[in-house]
Amino acid sequence: MSVSLSLDLTGTITLERGSLMTIKIGDNLPPGVFTIMTDEGPAPLTIDELFNGKKVVLFAVPGAFTPGCSISHLPSYLEFADEIFAKKVDTIACMSVNDSFVMHAWGLDRGVEDKIMMLADGNGDYTRSLGLDNDNSNFGMGIRSKRFALIAEDGIITELMIEEPGKIAVSKAESILSKL
Repeated sequence: MSVSLSLDLTGTITLERGSLMTIKIGDNLPPGVFTIMTDEGPAPLTIDELFNGKKVVLFAVPGAFTPGCSISHLPSYLEFADEIFAKKVDTIACMSVNDSFVMHAWGLDRGVEDKIMMLADGNGDYTRSLGLDNDNSNFGMGIRSKRFALIAEDGIITELMIEEPGKIAVSKAESILSKL
């Protein structure tokens, strides 16, 4: 993590923390907790519960219900879910810096059913731990996740595709499928 200290003319010291270094292929996923919606309401889901002993495809979007995410990114995973699962993937999960109520509503709206697990990273804590946070304040969205996709086996990243800003290509399901 990068940390910088500054001292202004009034003697006030400011501490600024930057993102952690971005994850890379071969890294273990850092510990953390998502929130998912269950029949009983919001519930925590740890990284260990999601990834240990499993092959998981995780993709992240800047925001639920946003145009690119709703029209292109999430639908690509719905379209190719059966083919991804046929490659011995245990779970397909979609992560966003949104709350669990929004992620659940978006999943219902898009018809994900049991094909895609909708993960809420409400405060962006896990996104920051991956070093994949992005300041979208100029769009009125605050700190969000960069658009990316990864494959992890038993919590170790085997593939990682991070999009250039404004693009939806390397993190779509078709790209992930070619890496499985």
